[in-house]
Amino acid sequence: MALTMWTVGYYKDGNGGEPVRDFMESLPRAEHAATLRAIDLLQRYGTMLKMPYARKVDDLWELRAGANRVFYFAHTGRRFVLLHGFRKKSQKTPAKELRIARRRWIDYLERNK
Repeated sequence: MALTMWTVGYYKDGNGGEPVRDFMESLPRAEHAATLRAIDLLQRYGTMLKMPYARKVDDLWELRAGANRVFYFAHTGRRFVLLHGFRKKSQKTPAKELRIARRRWIDYLERNK
């Protein structure tokens, strides 16, 4: 059975910056590659991607690549938008990181009506 690929886009702030790309470029080569592999899996499997690569966190999704996390959401037309990346340092997802992702999600939806 052939898979229909999903599109993955990066949130752009009001100045055209792409925070998830910036986060990924700051990673060591192996971690950057692992994050790209996770994004590739997301493109291939879409909403069917589950643990250990993806899990729901409140109202968003979390892409998991080692200790690195990327919050994202599914948008219309088989498209995901990557909102915020961070390095997880504790068992619990920091509320601050989730707030940043939610703020970007709202901003994205407002600017892409």
